[in-house]
Amino acid sequence: MIGSKATVLLSLLALAPISAAPGHAEGAGGHQGHQQHQGDDAQPYAGQQTRRIKSLSDADIAELRAGKGWGFALPAELNGWPGPAHLLELAPQIGLSGAQIEQVRQIHREMAAEAQQAAEVFIAAEERLDQAFASGNPDADQLRRLVSEAGAARADLRYVHLYRHLQTVQFLSGEQIAAYNRLRGYAADPCDVVPDGHDPAMWRMHNNCE
Repeated sequence: MIGSKATVLLSLLALAPISAAPGHAEGAGGHQGHQQHQGDDAQPYAGQQTRRIKSLSDADIAELRAGKGWGFALPAELNGWPGPAHLLELAPQIGLSGAQIEQVRQIHREMAAEAQQAAEVFIAAEERLDQAFASGNPDADQLRRLVSEAGAARADLRYVHLYRHLQTVQFLSGEQIAAYNRLRGYAADPCDVVPDGHDPAMWRMHNNCE
């Protein structure tokens, strides 16, 4: 009888659904049953565990160390505040004067130098946070300090980039700012549509339409 009952019990267990281990009922995205998904969706970070700093790729580190924006200045850029790097690229189309170009170059040089210094602080802070988990068992106080340091370093670096957008608009005309935003794809070309109430010829002349 015992053998028979054991056989029945094993058969029932084989048919029962397998539950996730405690703490793994939901995947990284918070969806139940995540363990049933196959393919890349189930392994969004696969391969990243080999990074020297888990939160930063080699490409991220290279861009940061080169003083590039890393998307930090988007609140300014996408709200119509030109940045120095793209101003230099578009200088002929925007009609920057020689004096304006030199001003932009100076701002860009200062930004690049400060950004590179701030980037090293940010990268080092991220590395310390990474190593706390890689080499030990950080307590709550240590974790709070490391997260705060990384956050402050990131904020300082972001300020370096955003501040330069404040500087550039001080010596640009409204027409030049409008041209920048049009050329960057953020605004419609005024030559394409003449607003109601405006004389088409005068409108096109004032907006330098050919």
